[in-house]
Amino acid sequence: MMRSQRRHLLPRFLLLSLALLGVAYAAQERKNYVVHLEPRDDGATGSLEEWHRSFLPEAALDSAADGGGGPRIIHSYSHVLTGFAARLTDAEAEALRNKEGCVRLYPEEFLPLATTHSPGFLGLHLGKDGFWGRSGFGRGVVIGLLDTGILPSHPSFGDAGVPPPPRKWKGACEFKSIAAGGCNNKVIGARAFGSAAINNTAPPVDDAGHGTHTASTAAGNFVQNADVRGNAHGTASGMAPHAHLAIYKVCTRSRCSIMDIVAGLDAAVRDGVDVLSFSISATDGAQFNYDLIAIATFKAMEHGIFVSAAAGNDGPAAGSITNGAPWMLTVAAGTMDRAIRTTVRLGNGQELDGESLFQPRNNTAGRPLPLVFPGRGGDPDARDCSALVEAEVSGKVVLCESRSITEHVEQGQTVAAYGGAGMILMNKAAEGYTTFADAHVLPASHVSYAAGSKIAAYVKSTPRPTASIAFRGTVMGSTPAPSVAFFSSRGPNRASPGILKPDITGPGMNILAAWAPSEMHPEFADDVSLTFFMESGTSMATPHLSGIAAIIKSLHPSWSPAAIKSAIMTSSSTADHAGAPIKDEQYRRASFYAMGAGYVNPSRAVDPGLVYDVGAAEYVAYLCGLGIGDDGVKEITGRRVACGKLRAITEAELNYPSLVVKLLSQPITVRRTVTNVGKAGSVYTAVVDMPRDVSVVVRPPTLRFSRVNEKQSFTVTVRWNGRPAVGGAEGNLKWVSNEHVVRSPIVIPPAKA
Repeated sequence: MMRSQRRHLLPRFLLLSLALLGVAYAAQERKNYVVHLEPRDDGATGSLEEWHRSFLPEAALDSAADGGGGPRIIHSYSHVLTGFAARLTDAEAEALRNKEGCVRLYPEEFLPLATTHSPGFLGLHLGKDGFWGRSGFGRGVVIGLLDTGILPSHPSFGDAGVPPPPRKWKGACEFKSIAAGGCNNKVIGARAFGSAAINNTAPPVDDAGHGTHTASTAAGNFVQNADVRGNAHGTASGMAPHAHLAIYKVCTRSRCSIMDIVAGLDAAVRDGVDVLSFSISATDGAQFNYDLIAIATFKAMEHGIFVSAAAGNDGPAAGSITNGAPWMLTVAAGTMDRAIRTTVRLGNGQELDGESLFQPRNNTAGRPLPLVFPGRGGDPDARDCSALVEAEVSGKVVLCESRSITEHVEQGQTVAAYGGAGMILMNKAAEGYTTFADAHVLPASHVSYAAGSKIAAYVKSTPRPTASIAFRGTVMGSTPAPSVAFFSSRGPNRASPGILKPDITGPGMNILAAWAPSEMHPEFADDVSLTFFMESGTSMATPHLSGIAAIIKSLHPSWSPAAIKSAIMTSSSTADHAGAPIKDEQYRRASFYAMGAGYVNPSRAVDPGLVYDVGAAEYVAYLCGLGIGDDGVKEITGRRVACGKLRAITEAELNYPSLVVKLLSQPITVRRTVTNVGKAGSVYTAVVDMPRDVSVVVRPPTLRFSRVNEKQSFTVTVRWNGRPAVGGAEGNLKWVSNEHVVRSPIVIPPAKA
């Protein structure tokens, strides 16, 4: 008995020792944090970096103690956040949390990217009488892009017609060592942060394609004869083709570190950008004082910088919106009227349209072939073609259900690997009618859920189903257009339900723009002819609005970010090109929680008539009204605030261009103020469009302006005419003059929202 116990004693001791060593190692393992500090005392001496280092423990300042793992302080922030990013052990992090002057530590997190015809679709036309020519193409405005970098040698970034950088510009260019391409009057700055900057000589070159695509969408110069493998041929350009671009590489492939994002935002503000384009999804629904993006962009707003941010790609789920702070423009994704058309013809004669960017000349699926649906028995892995049997699919057209918007090409690769001759990709029910023009590797057609259901029913109806796929190329005038894409994230805004988000919808489906060799698409890495590519996402919608904001800024340089946002929102369209209400992915009337105020209308946005302006002081009152406390407000604004000593306002009272009213049995009255940016002597009359069971009274019903920039206030009283409707209600308040219609959405959320 004793001998047996001794036989196990040594192994147990070793295990215990190893476990203790593991605990000790874990305690010493360093992790990345963003350290948020109290504002620095104005009388402090020494450099910013020295002050930041003073917060670190002595051991962390000793390079020998660092074990050769690189510098402890990774970034020092000064403009959008008081603080720094550092590598700390658990013990060091805990000690720093308890140190005077430390507000909060944020562990590093990685945020995802929110991944020719669109100018014309939005009414931007050339010629002396065209809107573009009259707008100046965005000249003199600097758009800062936070993304995966850029391919500087791409023709979209040539500087023909672009003036030199403005005198205020203070940025740097890290492309100087690049032989083919570099900074010019178009790309006036480029910097890399984080993993891209470990080697100090590493330039901010795009390794994903995403940054090149978004940069050219916002402000790419004119490039004739652009297409993607013969499709969507035309002249490619961004929204503001003569604006300047400043590139901040904060993402590598699809990974974007929060500490690098804040560093990029900090540099952009310091450099002097006018517009920030942010195609990255923030933390979903986080309270603003816990959201570093909300904190950093508040400071950008205070510097007069307009921020355009992606709503996210987690739709159509309710409450999936990101980047919901009211000082940002939150952008949803919509469709256009261009399709890269395919047609599926079934053995029973039915023809069903779909899309595919791959339009092969040698179409192996152009004649009727056996059609098989591996998932007809209900197996989900077979249904989406994750698990196939070669004998069952070889030489056939295979019907597969969509997995996710990032895996469509991969699904086709699987079908091809098992010998499939073609693929029909059908939407799930929640994806409705939204279809993608993907660069498939075999003959394929992406069809709607309705079309896919018909194909699946046909497969079950006959013992020998057949199908062929025909490729029709680029088709213009497809309907309905625009509509809201299924993946576009929806409100309500969980961080602040009383602020309507998204704010606006822009083109985000099958967008043709500049491209770079991409690790995200290795199957096309060797195709040197592929200089343009199609991508979809709120990532693509966001730079459209960034470029439109740049055009507005170039025409109205004194306008605040809130005024520009108001101009975009109140001039937007709620009707599609056929005059019917804009639809969602199910072809139902789109709600304001899906599309925001509406679909952007640039030619009207530059001359909105009236704007709803908001400054930092009113945002502070709004933040106090959110109930986050004095400390929470200070974390966002960087200033000491006593909410109990100022008049806090509710979300509905913020002077926002839309109105969300949580209406119960009692009426609610809110005040709004508009500024006349149209002509002197303008007269506006209030027109209300609401369901019959809602009463809206506007006082005064008429606004008369004697001069430009004159401000006038009015009140809006909302009440139920009878019993409250459980499902809520939506409508509009319009201020109508002889020349303008200034429209604000009114939303009464459902009772349980």
